[in-house]
Amino acid sequence: MNPVLEFAHVSRSYQAGVPVLDDITFSVQQGEVTGLIGRNGAGKTTLIRIAMGMLYPQGGSVRLFGLSPTEDPVAVKRRVGYVAEDQVLPPGSTVEELIEFHRFLFPHWDAALERNLLDRFSLPPSAKINRLSKGQAREVALLCAVCHRPELLILDEPAGGLDPAARREFLETSIQLLNREGSAILFSSHHMADVERIGGRVVLLDGAKILLDRDMAELNERVCLTVIPQSEFPDPAELRRLPGCLRVREVRDTWHVVIEGLPGQIPSLLPGRRPVQCTTLPLEELFIELVGGDRS
Repeated sequence: MNPVLEFAHVSRSYQAGVPVLDDITFSVQQGEVTGLIGRNGAGKTTLIRIAMGMLYPQGGSVRLFGLSPTEDPVAVKRRVGYVAEDQVLPPGSTVEELIEFHRFLFPHWDAALERNLLDRFSLPPSAKINRLSKGQAREVALLCAVCHRPELLILDEPAGGLDPAARREFLETSIQLLNREGSAILFSSHHMADVERIGGRVVLLDGAKILLDRDMAELNERVCLTVIPQSEFPDPAELRRLPGCLRVREVRDTWHVVIEGLPGQIPSLLPGRRPVQCTTLPLEELFIELVGGDRS
């Protein structure tokens, strides 16, 4: 099966010698929901803008449906929906005027879905965009992004700044409406609970590289934290050489070791040592262990 979205060795810098993205390679298949996570400045928005043809990669390539977003922008954008936190809607337009414009752009516009979302979000068609709350403006942007039933939906922190209830409604609406019909979805978020609840796969960017790319079920079952006294392993390099070790960091007088494997299997990697406890972690805790700093 050909991927819906494919990044191949993508690199991008804004400052010479300081890469924001360095040799990024992964793909998103039809029907897949992929959460893109990372610290501020990790390159999530840059990667998404490259996918949308808003930026050029300085190395590598990106393809949507086998097409280049910069060489075939119209063909690509007819099949994609896009919402970003910093997306600006025309402030003087009404909700209805903006919807009419998108109806014109997309021949396969779903009028029934439009009515459903207008009712679900309680959006007043005659209201001007600049009179809407931030949450309502995001909902208008989402409606315009999904009512042509895109094959790929790209969301870049689209629910940032919304309260938890509004954020959940916003994200679950977009995911449920499209994914159940086979659309692929790539979304970035700082809210790990959203990614954990909605995403089927996680891609973690850190240091301009992909640090982790796993199915959510695999993360929940096969990536563990082991806390080991430094007295047991004075040299952390010994731990970093363990099969499946993802990161070792110092926390007071212990080593926090993130390692791949079933919790019951990890202790066997430490022969001759006293028993250690291995636990799986929620995504937010795992994120902190993988990208957080050392704490002496």
